[in-house]
Amino acid sequence: MKLLLTSGGITNDSIRKALVELLGKPVPDSRALCVPTAQWGHPSCGPSSVRGFVAAEAPFDRLTGLGWASLGVLELTALPTIGAERWQPWVREADVVLVDGGDATYLAHWIRASGLLELLPSLPDLVWVGVSAGSMVLTPRIGDDFVAWASAPDDRTLGVVDFSIFPHLDAFPTNTMAHAERWAADLGGPAYVIDEQTAITVVDGVVEVVSEGRWAQFGS
Repeated sequence: MKLLLTSGGITNDSIRKALVELLGKPVPDSRALCVPTAQWGHPSCGPSSVRGFVAAEAPFDRLTGLGWASLGVLELTALPTIGAERWQPWVREADVVLVDGGDATYLAHWIRASGLLELLPSLPDLVWVGVSAGSMVLTPRIGDDFVAWASAPDDRTLGVVDFSIFPHLDAFPTNTMAHAERWAADLGGPAYVIDEQTAITVVDGVVEVVSEGRWAQFGS
């Protein structure tokens, strides 16, 4: 699996170029599945924001509205009830999964419970594009401040990558570099702080930052 981990989606030409390189073909030739699941775990999200994501309304147009050859919805909470033999072909046939934000611990729970986590290692060419929690879910920990799901046991997520992510730098009053420095110190491990114009690619364990904005790295 190839990763494009963003804070705000495909927000500039540099990130879009990185996406096309990961896909190995143009966006209009690529089949996408969008995953809204994380939204259900966050109190600031709900039916209207999920609709906006699926319908590619602003600001979701910079993820689902890029002009994909096809765009389907993969709702992880439904997968355990329909059987792997039905939903796994949908994922295998996709070129990219577009994983939206919300609560990363809720998303991590359903990636495990749905069986998707077990399938992903067998899909080396699949591109995972995450936004906010959709990126953070692949990290080892997100920090207590980012946990909004009341049933979350702690701040641990999937640990697919070995670094944590602080998204939305400067986008909110609580997302300043000073806040990020305290967050990173509490985590005590490698971490990246990224704004809406920054993304992180991970291919075969190689990590690269793609940015037209502001970012920082803490730890090693």
